Amino acid sequence: MSDITPLRFGRSAGPEPGLAVSLLSGRERDAARVFFGRAELNLILSIYGHMVAAGEWRDYAIDSLKDAAVFSVFRRTSEVPLYRIEKQPKLARRQGAYAVVAASGHVLKRGHDLRQVLKVLERKALRLVEAE
Repeated sequence: MSDITPLRFGRSAGPEPGLAVSLLSGRERDAARVFFGRAELNLILSIYGHMVAAGEWRDYAIDSLKDAAVFSVFRRTSEVPLYRIEKQPKLARRQGAYAVVAASGHVLKRGHDLRQVLKVLERKALRLVEAE
């Protein structure tokens, strides 16, 4: 230690709180996060487009986190998401990487194939219509 290095007691010698210090480059940081692939997004956006056309859904959000990618569907922007479509690669060998989660937090369907998991949302779009 030199004469000008301040001593800190009761705290770690790490960076100041509030300062964001990253030792990873932007590309390395992105590699540590989970994203939806192009084919996965095409499947999700296909169902999203049908539901928007039906007037059921109006907004969405995509989050890429350290351990999961999440596509959230909203009826209105100011509400909580109606459904969350999640991709968690850590669960790929167990229950399946993909899941559809309701607003209540209940997992509606989980599996290895995204197309099969998304079928639970297609069934929600079917409604009984009166014949005249």
